[in-house]
Formats: sequence, structure tokens, C-alpha cells
Amino acid sequence: MSDKKQSVLTGGVILITLGILIFLHKSGSYSFGQTWPVLLIAVGVCTLIQRVRDLGGWIITLAGTGFLFYELYGFDPSKYSQYVLPAILIVLGIFVILRRKK
Repeated sequence: MSDKKQSVLTGGVILITLGILIFLHKSGSYSFGQTWPVLLIAVGVCTLIQRVRDLGGWIITLAGTGFLFYELYGFDPSKYSQYVLPAILIVLGIFVILRRKK
């Protein structure tokens, strides 16, 4: 996909997402303060659609998902902070092994 088409896709998805979030805010369903992480998820998903192996797209999508869980469900990551380093090491190890096979 050309850079111009990628920009149009990402820009369009961001505008649609922003419109939906503002609509939900105005209708009283959800506060925009609770749903802003959806914008991060939309940007990350657009990046992944363009190139699935883009690490930045995965990081943005996961960060947006984490923030959304925190905003909507009160998920407190500090309770699970002791597991972050081992989880990162496991994921990196899997990544290294899978990359080595190719």
C-alpha cells in the first residue's frame, strides 16, 4: 500500500473513531475521559493492518487496551507490576526463538 493510501486510511479511521467517541460522550453513555484509549487502539490497529510485524503497532494497541481496561474497569496495573519484567522476558525470549528459526 502506498504511503498516501496508508495516511488516508489511518486518518479516516481516526476521524470515525473520534466521531463515535464524541457521540457516546454527548449521549451520556460514556465519558470521553473513559474512552480516549480507543483512539490509541484505532491507530495501532491501522498500523497493524498496514504491516502486521510492526512492533510499534503492537505496542500502541496493547497500551491503548491497557488504558481502556484501567478507565472502564478500574484495572490497577500496580497490583501486577511484579509480573511485568518476567512477562517481558518471556515474550522477548519467544520472539528471539521464532526469529532464529527463520
